Amino acid sequence: MRVLVTGSAGFIGSALSARLLARGDEVIGVDNLNDYYDVSLKQARLARLLDHTGYHEECIDIEDQEAMSVVFKKYQPQRVVNLAAQAGVRYSLINPHAYISSNIMGFMNVLEGCRHHGVEHLVYASSSSVYGSNTKMPFSVADNVDHPVSLYAASKKANELMAHTYSHLYQLPTAGLRFFTVYGPWGRPDMALFIFTRKILAGEPIDVFNFGHHRRDFTYVDDIVEGVIRTLDKIAEPNSAWNGDAPDSATSASPYRLYNIGSNNPIELLRYIEVLEDCLGKKTEKNLLPLQPGDVPDTYANVDTLVQDVGYKPATPIEQGIANFVEWYREYYHC
Repeated sequence: MRVLVTGSAGFIGSALSARLLARGDEVIGVDNLNDYYDVSLKQARLARLLDHTGYHEECIDIEDQEAMSVVFKKYQPQRVVNLAAQAGVRYSLINPHAYISSNIMGFMNVLEGCRHHGVEHLVYASSSSVYGSNTKMPFSVADNVDHPVSLYAASKKANELMAHTYSHLYQLPTAGLRFFTVYGPWGRPDMALFIFTRKILAGEPIDVFNFGHHRRDFTYVDDIVEGVIRTLDKIAEPNSAWNGDAPDSATSASPYRLYNIGSNNPIELLRYIEVLEDCLGKKTEKNLLPLQPGDVPDTYANVDTLVQDVGYKPATPIEQGIANFVEWYREYYHC
């Protein structure tokens, strides 16, 4: 297939692009290489793709309506995976406008490109953050998600609503994936595993929020990519049993699906740090701090529908996943 991947220089986008190329797909990568974090890391991720004859890179911003229209017209992708977004819960407290520009306006341009160029299936990144103030565990795609606690989460909920509108009006098949705390080699420097590793190796104390009692459904990047590909390959269909009197929020009478994609195995942050210390062979001093604004104390994914629909089976324990990250980190940073 010819697949357009936005956010192709990102953590998940670059890993997904590599897997698609390996199975013989043609990939059009779209990324603006912004400086939200180290651009050289993004360039290094792209370097793994650029030599492949099936890969085409377009250095543009999804917020640029004209440029996105040109890309869709030029390549005529059969399927699209939208991973480009302004990420980070805490950054949304500092620069909220970036989330509207990228996550709302940018996603609108993706939807319009899909609508006008006959795209067979759009898969897009949502987030576990949409569960906001919910406390019933595990989080289910059937749960109400009307109480976000960050603008980042609100923008992702908005993406789900926008996608449904296009599925309804234009019969565009869409599938939203609510990602749960992705980690692994080539990860983002603003995420906990990256920050902890750098500080522990430097002999610096680490800030541990919620006094270390966060529980997160840490999900290894290879498991995430496998789930994305399986979802991409199974085009969303209308739910013939959908009933407006008792609406199922994860499906529709239109070709629309929402899925959780996580490990289905929440781990306390202190345990996560303990495994990292073992892999690094160093202990660390912990600054135990309260919960930060915009954060939620726990995430736990019910992935039953993704297992049922596409056979998704997360298989990487944190002991192996963190070890793989540490091995990559030491090699990449020569430490």
